[in-house]
Amino acid sequence: MNIKKFEVNPLGEQCYVASDDTKEGVIIDCGCSDEYEWAEIKKYIASNDLQIKHLLNTHLHFDHVWGNTFVYRDMGLRPEANYEDLSIYERMDEQIRSVVGVGIPHSPLPPLGTSLLDGSEVKFGNTTLKVIATPGHSRGCICFYSKEDAVLFSGDTLFCGSCGRTDLEGGDWQAILQSLKRLATLPDETQVFCGHGSSTTIGREKMYNPYMR
Repeated sequence: MNIKKFEVNPLGEQCYVASDDTKEGVIIDCGCSDEYEWAEIKKYIASNDLQIKHLLNTHLHFDHVWGNTFVYRDMGLRPEANYEDLSIYERMDEQIRSVVGVGIPHSPLPPLGTSLLDGSEVKFGNTTLKVIATPGHSRGCICFYSKEDAVLFSGDTLFCGSCGRTDLEGGDWQAILQSLKRLATLPDETQVFCGHGSSTTIGREKMYNPYMR
């Protein structure tokens, strides 16, 4: 799997474009907040002749979905996510004010597409991503896992040395601890691409992350 990371928006969210040798790929957590950031992602896709088959969201907090508007406009792809987060997606302005204290103008978000449940599979080219439900940061948090490539896209569930906050709507501290316990069963060599900050591995987090012990 080929993975390209883009750090976008004022919150430093990590958007990923994942593809394989067939030139098919997916966009994960397109949080770009302006046309300039989106242009950089489009440039990468075009220069590598990629065909984007899915727009995926690990959860529906505003900093992970701002760019859904651009993808839907230019590629016609609806965001695929867990519908447990639908209520916060539909009340995006309220969500933004509750987190940053003020409203932030943004374009209307596209309607959601496929609902991704625990055990669902997302296919592109020769690659399959399995959906792992990891509630806690929000009710609808999910991760995308490729056993063959030993890769996990963890969103805001697992960070390098930390985990997602649980004081937002739908957050649950006990739930995220159970989700981290579940992720700890993955092979140690699994590469973890997080929603913020640097990448890591499951083995490293089991050793050093206090929330994974």
